[in-house]
Amino acid sequence: MNKIVKWTLVAFGIFILIAIVWFVSLISAFGVFDKVYSPDDLKASFQEKKTEIYELKHYFNKIVPKNRFVEIEFSSDHELARFGIKALDSTAGDITEPMFLEWDLSTETEKMDSLIKPMGWSRATLAELKEKLDNAGCIQIESGEPTKIGFKRSGMGFYFFNVFDNPMPDSLKSNYDEMCTHIYVDPKLVLEYGGGAVGPQCFAEKIQSTNK
Repeated sequence: MNKIVKWTLVAFGIFILIAIVWFVSLISAFGVFDKVYSPDDLKASFQEKKTEIYELKHYFNKIVPKNRFVEIEFSSDHELARFGIKALDSTAGDITEPMFLEWDLSTETEKMDSLIKPMGWSRATLAELKEKLDNAGCIQIESGEPTKIGFKRSGMGFYFFNVFDNPMPDSLKSNYDEMCTHIYVDPKLVLEYGGGAVGPQCFAEKIQSTNK
């Protein structure tokens, strides 16, 4: 009987250990242990890399054709977490066709070559873009004005810098002020938080200030 109890307890202990490991792995996959960035953290990070961020912005908008919208996120030197491209109206800049969007692409494949060749890009272009993103401390960028630059992922959320070349109009500032996902910093910078399927959907600081 003692042996039966002993092995039962051992088996139960192993089961509990496996359950704990599984649970920790599960919540880690959702980024529960990822760093949460405050608006002050984001402002400091932007100021630290301001020159490199503007170099990235100007380089990217230079290599993206005027009639295209492109978004790209790197997960490693030769892997894209996300790549999207769509045609824009040549005058108004409106979308004229559905967006091509794909995840988990290698930058060193014939498929990727065929996607970027019409824009005049090559694998060397992607390598240079990755280097400029690294220099700016960022991982993602979307073409346009303002240019939306992905700083860091946290869980299923994403922190962005909306970077302007020229001061935004007061009307646009008012729009940003009304959204809990955006924080106006100055006429050329707006912070943004994009929530995922689960977890926070807004800046907690923005909600707190609104409720005061």
